[in-house]
Amino acid sequence: MSELYNAIRNRRSFSKVTEATPDSAELEHLLEAAGRVADHSSLHPWRVIAIRGESRTKVGKSLAKADGKKKGEADGFIRKAHRAELLLAVVFSPKPSHKVPSWEQEAVASGVAHSLSLLLDDAGWGVLWRTGPHTRAKPVAKAHKLRKGEKLMGWLYVGGKPDGDRSARKTIAAADYLSEL
Repeated sequence: MSELYNAIRNRRSFSKVTEATPDSAELEHLLEAAGRVADHSSLHPWRVIAIRGESRTKVGKSLAKADGKKKGEADGFIRKAHRAELLLAVVFSPKPSHKVPSWEQEAVASGVAHSLSLLLDDAGWGVLWRTGPHTRAKPVAKAHKLRKGEKLMGWLYVGGKPDGDRSARKTIAAADYLSEL
């Protein structure tokens, strides 16, 4: 099989990553490829926000606020936002179009996120796509400085792949998911 097939088939999520991260130049290089997903009318209805350092604390606090926590009760959310040195917030940024409905544009943004996670994994980085009940909450949108109409798709937590368990995920039984009309 091809290298691409093997890279996709062997991809796995890493819930724990090391402190190493790709630099901005590598991220831009990978995003150039991820941005090549099928995109009706080439609207590019997405963008990515790199979150490093103390900006992760801001994300954690916004998640705590969205959960109804008071000041001083955000520690758990802040710890979650600090599980990786780099968070990549993937944003659905719809464009006006009479030909391309919103749902299709959101699928493009999702495709970019998934392609970017595959490319990061193939480049040797550990990646986990995190979402949650507060992904689209107002305090979280405000913390990410989302524009009117934009929606957060979640975060790619990125870092070095840890040593240890590298077991492959169980392969699906494709016949269970494939039908003909």
